[in-house]
Amino acid sequence: MKTILITGCSSGFGLETARYFLDRDWRVIATMRTPRQDVLPHSDHLRVLALDVTDPDSIRRAVQEAGPVDVLVNNAGIGMLNALEGTPMEVTRAVFETNTFGTMATIQAFLPQFRQRGSGVIVNVTSSVTVKSLPLLSVYTASKSAVNAFTESLALELEPFGIHVRLVLPGRSPETRFGENANSRRGEFPDAYAALAQSIFDRWQASTETLTSPRDVAEAVWRAATDPSCPIRLPAGADAVKWAQEAQNA
Repeated sequence: MKTILITGCSSGFGLETARYFLDRDWRVIATMRTPRQDVLPHSDHLRVLALDVTDPDSIRRAVQEAGPVDVLVNNAGIGMLNALEGTPMEVTRAVFETNTFGTMATIQAFLPQFRQRGSGVIVNVTSSVTVKSLPLLSVYTASKSAVNAFTESLALELEPFGIHVRLVLPGRSPETRFGENANSRRGEFPDAYAALAQSIFDRWQASTETLTSPRDVAEAVWRAATDPSCPIRLPAGADAVKWAQEAQNA
């Protein structure tokens, strides 16, 4: 029986991915900054661990407590929706600390066991806004685009050791807390950008485009974890697939 460790499992994509792998008889280590056993079904194959990807001591403890892991999924992330002009630099740094440096630090901590074993899969969950640029998401997009570039280079670096590295790029999802956690840290929104913001929100509300569900992301992570022949980039959700195709044909 294989073991998967997933970061950011308190809600959204991480929570659904944990459920998905539990249903398929994997050992699941679901990590959260504040562990909550009640959000996941009871299972002898489930462990819930504390992990703050911005805290080196927390990462070290999680590696020790987890033991051998076959698949590492870096899903923990925070949203950021604001014009750059209204985004305090401390907020920008916080976004990068979680979305970019947190991913790097977690991978670095787990790599020795993967390399020594000569196997393993690392899946980094980023975003399709790295494929289709949108306004008011410049800081968030930059933090996720950095992970894309990092992942593609790391895949070449780790290939000689039998370690596969993959990217899952979700589209826009109404079923996650992105908007909620983006608004909680964005700072003051500049009045000069209000008309632009309203036009974007109106367009989103009027859109009939099929959006991404947490299940779409869980299925993409499953493929990344279990199919050695899959491409390095896996769009997750109908909108993400559409955006990826448009980018490829541009």
